[in-house]
Amino acid sequence: MKRTVPKENLDRSAAADLWRHTLSQIPSVFGRLVYLASLRNGNTDSYEHHGFAQIFGREIAEQTLRLSHRQAFAEWLCFTLEEQKADLDLYLSALSVDKKTIVEAWLRLAPYRNLVPSTVRRAERELYLADLETLLTLLKNEYGASAPDPDA
Repeated sequence: MKRTVPKENLDRSAAADLWRHTLSQIPSVFGRLVYLASLRNGNTDSYEHHGFAQIFGREIAEQTLRLSHRQAFAEWLCFTLEEQKADLDLYLSALSVDKKTIVEAWLRLAPYRNLVPSTVRRAERELYLADLETLLTLLKNEYGASAPDPDA
């Protein structure tokens, strides 16, 4: 006989709630990385989400967001370059700006550098940056984007 678990016994942890209500709605790992990095305060390196903190408390919310950011980053690094390209294409397709404009801005401003969790090792950071720069070169060629003039 099959038993059903009452609703009140389902996992209600902060991480499960974050996944169920937010992260699972973001189709790309890169998109999750962007979202979680956007919740990090650049002045304090703390993660802030008012609604999430109201439900679970500031400390649990901060820890959960920090861990989720680290996990999304680790998941991205485990992808092959081909998988990263497909995931990045999925992320870019969801944006309302054309891809050429985005690639040109990324080549000029390098906002992807701010997506790295502060707790990663140097080797992980370097691998991420090398992969992203390779992908940007591919995307630059694919979309006919122009690279910034370093002497400008």
